[in-house]
Amino acid sequence: MVTIYDIAAQANVSAMTVSRVINNTGKISEKTRLKVKKVMDELGYVPNQMARSLVLQQTRILFLLITDIMNPFYTTLARGAEDAARKHGYRLLFGNSDESLDKEGEYINTILTTRVDGALLAPAGDPSLPHLEQLRKHNVPFVLLDREVPGIACDIVLGDSKDGARSLVEHLVKQGHRRIALVNGSSSISSARLRLQGFQEAMKLNDLTLREEDIHETTFGPHLDVEAMGLWIDTIVMDSMPTAIMAGNNVLAVVLIRLLRARGLRIPEDISVVCFDDFGLNSEVDPFITVAAQQAYQFGYLGMQMLIERIQERNSPPPWKRIMLPAELIVRRSVKTQG
Repeated sequence: MVTIYDIAAQANVSAMTVSRVINNTGKISEKTRLKVKKVMDELGYVPNQMARSLVLQQTRILFLLITDIMNPFYTTLARGAEDAARKHGYRLLFGNSDESLDKEGEYINTILTTRVDGALLAPAGDPSLPHLEQLRKHNVPFVLLDREVPGIACDIVLGDSKDGARSLVEHLVKQGHRRIALVNGSSSISSARLRLQGFQEAMKLNDLTLREEDIHETTFGPHLDVEAMGLWIDTIVMDSMPTAIMAGNNVLAVVLIRLLRARGLRIPEDISVVCFDDFGLNSEVDPFITVAAQQAYQFGYLGMQMLIERIQERNSPPPWKRIMLPAELIVRRSVKTQG
């Protein structure tokens, strides 16, 4: 393995000079810098990133923690985050919590032990507060995505969940629907709470009766209780039949449609379905479900830019930033006009 001493000997300079060239520190003439780099190339020298990070007090590595890698929203978000990181010369590590606080806690420990420069996180929910406080305690800069956590002040990129939910209900109302049900994520998740609020407000503004039994709460992630949702469908949909159902995200929509079809119901002929979040590339193959589409790529890209700015300005940190991205109503074939 080539060392800085090998380079120093062949370039006829000190090891300290070689170190300064590698780490881009200190005052060195351009002639000496070019000579050292030429020798490094000739010998095929690969810098020791661990040693370099100790000298510079930075690793140029960032961490992205999301909640559900199977959700197209997060895969597109991850692409935006990676593109922004690479543009600024950072590498990106990745974790998937599966909406699990325990798994999230393990990744928080990984973030701390790998000495990354900062983290971009979609928290599992309100109970994630101790994990974020742990990052703050160890001076790890972080930016939140998609979900707020009460009790922590930080940079954040959010979608307008309330307005997006209202737009979905308004669309259904314009198509003649009067009884609309909702299947949604956990109330411990800020985006789920806001989508519920938007749903409730739109129902009230349109003088529609909102029955408590027409709202089913589960989880957004891969561990949602499919059996419980099926029982809800059997009780509410099959017995008293709302004409439309709104799903709180695309994962819930897929499960919902699968369960409805298993019971012989056609969409939209027998019941209409709309949802929050689009379906990534799948939506381009056969556009079907009417959605409130979020700007998933922008979530990741803007969040990563905010994180890098926070890292670069950590000695004189600016005020916390909050970006709210609107959702776009995309009308497709999953809604039937009521007579």
